[in-house]
Amino acid sequence: MLTNPCYEITKFGFDGLHKGNYELAKLKDNEVLIESCAWSLNYRDLMMIKGIYNPKLKLPIIPLSDVCGKVIEIGSQVKNFKLGDLVCPNFMPNYTSGPLLKEHVQNALGGAINGVLAQKLKFEETGLVKLPSNLSAVQGATLPCAALTAWSALLEYNKCKPGDTILTFGSGGVSLFSIAFAKLCSVKSIVVSSKEERFDDLKRLGATHCLNYKTNPKWDDDVLEITNGIGVDHVIELGGANTLEKSVKVTKLNGTISLIGVLAGIGSFNPISVLMKAIKIQGIFVGHKQMFERMNKAIELNNVIPVIDDKLFNFNNVPKAYEYFEQGQHFGKVVISKD
Repeated sequence: MLTNPCYEITKFGFDGLHKGNYELAKLKDNEVLIESCAWSLNYRDLMMIKGIYNPKLKLPIIPLSDVCGKVIEIGSQVKNFKLGDLVCPNFMPNYTSGPLLKEHVQNALGGAINGVLAQKLKFEETGLVKLPSNLSAVQGATLPCAALTAWSALLEYNKCKPGDTILTFGSGGVSLFSIAFAKLCSVKSIVVSSKEERFDDLKRLGATHCLNYKTNPKWDDDVLEITNGIGVDHVIELGGANTLEKSVKVTKLNGTISLIGVLAGIGSFNPISVLMKAIKIQGIFVGHKQMFERMNKAIELNNVIPVIDDKLFNFNNVPKAYEYFEQGQHFGKVVISKD
């Protein structure tokens, strides 16, 4: 048995996150042992520790879904990885391809089962993907949830094409990856955010237009004006029901809304306008391993570099990373490095 430093949620709230240890069993023939190099936070992790995501979550549990690590041991039957490879686990390690099934959802890391906030981790070979060669381990830690969610929404469950226009919200990981992937496809991006001081950065990354929802509560009218009254082809809906009404308003006939988050609250929503415009609303729950591998090829070929917030944290001050993430002042992904 290998004693392994980790963090555990022992009770809901930031004061319930504590260092601990758990034992890793001997490696099986089809398993890979990795040494964690870096982790990244998602909004789901914040909801988890507050008890909002699943109030009945069985505690204690190791949190987080996103990690990049170095392969330090492989089982005798492992064929696709070697010592020293940088790898990430898929968000649902048993979801390799095909339609999403209940057993995949039940194996989402850091949800009903232990997550990845530990020094060493082991996975079956089929649950891992190699990091794109152009990225560092710190950059790679941003990929499993935010990047794959954006990729799945725009290029797997929907097919954006050159000349399309997307709408996204804020300057978090999913939004910034959406802008990056849209740019790859010659797709225009409209970003709705309150961080006007970041508008130049957003445009440098590929955003076509930036709108401030605090100083301009009628931003939806501006979106329609920008699109000549037609509306956008695709909305990356991160706000939830409290922004969904305006998202529907600015979506073109037969357009698509990818429902990803509930940052603005649950609220209420009248679906009549969805019917009248024949809009497709699709829930996006990350994606499978083959999608991850396709995304990584695009990242490598086009040298896509994830945006990481300037403030980095290490394994010894993980609770501070959570607190900083909750403040919402970050730009890009909040990352925790091993050292």
